[in-house]
Amino acid sequence: MTALQNQSAYQVNERGYYGQFGGAYIPEMLYPNVEELRDNYLKIIAQPDFQEEFQGLLRDYVGRPTPLYLAQRLSDKYNTTIYLKREDLCHTGAHKINNTIGQILLAKRLGKQKIVAETGAGQHGVATATVCALMGMECIVYMGEIDIQRQAPNVARMKMLGAEVRPASSGSKTLKDATNEAMRHWINNPTDTHYIIGSVVGPHPYPDMVARFQSVISEEIKKQLLEKTGSELPDYVIACVGGGSNAAGAFYHFLDDESVKLVAAEAGGHGITSGLSAATTFLGKIGVLHGSKSILMQTEDGQVVEPHSISAGLDYPGIGPMHAHLHDSHRALFYAITDDESIASAMELSKLEGIIPALESAHALAVLPYLKAAPNETVVINLSGRGDKDLATYMKYL
Repeated sequence: MTALQNQSAYQVNERGYYGQFGGAYIPEMLYPNVEELRDNYLKIIAQPDFQEEFQGLLRDYVGRPTPLYLAQRLSDKYNTTIYLKREDLCHTGAHKINNTIGQILLAKRLGKQKIVAETGAGQHGVATATVCALMGMECIVYMGEIDIQRQAPNVARMKMLGAEVRPASSGSKTLKDATNEAMRHWINNPTDTHYIIGSVVGPHPYPDMVARFQSVISEEIKKQLLEKTGSELPDYVIACVGGGSNAAGAFYHFLDDESVKLVAAEAGGHGITSGLSAATTFLGKIGVLHGSKSILMQTEDGQVVEPHSISAGLDYPGIGPMHAHLHDSHRALFYAITDDESIASAMELSKLEGIIPALESAHALAVLPYLKAAPNETVVINLSGRGDKDLATYMKYL
């Protein structure tokens, strides 16, 4: 986690942009908070005492490094070599806790006493509530009413951890609306509260800050691949993308090595022409949402189109500015994976490898039939979360 890597074509620049995407489009009341973060985050996270505490918690509390697992039966089926980066084995069951630990340590050093967050699938909410409990900080999590219903186990976990879960009842009652409510809360409580955004979205410096905290994923992949194969570079890295935090973490240390093909799986819903989809790069155009310029699904007059995905964590009408730039520059290849394809891939992994993935991660797995990787190639799939939170959905297909 060094200073901004301005020599990179794919990292954020000093103005907070990835190519034409990014920036900080914020109301005046939030300007001091965002400026405080922007002016201090790089200095704070580079401090030895911060890194010592952060790395210690990742090791002893989260359980890092997570394994890089050779999925032999899956590899045999697709006639290539497939490794799974097991973020599902992190404490709380997903990659989200890498970021929440980093941001809460940062918030404490900025003198904040309270934390607010948004969540879709609930994993970011659980991770935030977990670290707030660890640090003794007040925690409020906004969650769409529909997501509260379909992710009931995670709602219970958040409440058990001491967080207050507040429903978002506007719009589609999902992740976008929870984000709206969390931002409103931050506007009304700017001095004592830090807003932990769970993905690589929002005003600068959030996309870069979240990507840096999640970059531990690709840092470990390189070391682990070198040990297992003699090369730290895979041929493909695949990750699902809603806002895109797990993909940003999995891609981060490969961005400038174009021999590594970066592959993003978006939520195609019922199909990109169905009107029930969240495939932003296929359906979106440039606009501003939640404080940054990116690609988002919108009507002709600029109103946000409600997204649809079977997966609560991918049910978002935009993508982070890093991913918009990776798409715009053709550095990453994007696929739209339907609900049915993601279910089929989840069932396949469960029966071939004894690993039940989160619905979000199942979208990444569903790219395999399209990829057609060669027998001598190496594929790394970021298994971003475990599937117990989605059992109610899976049970409908058994």
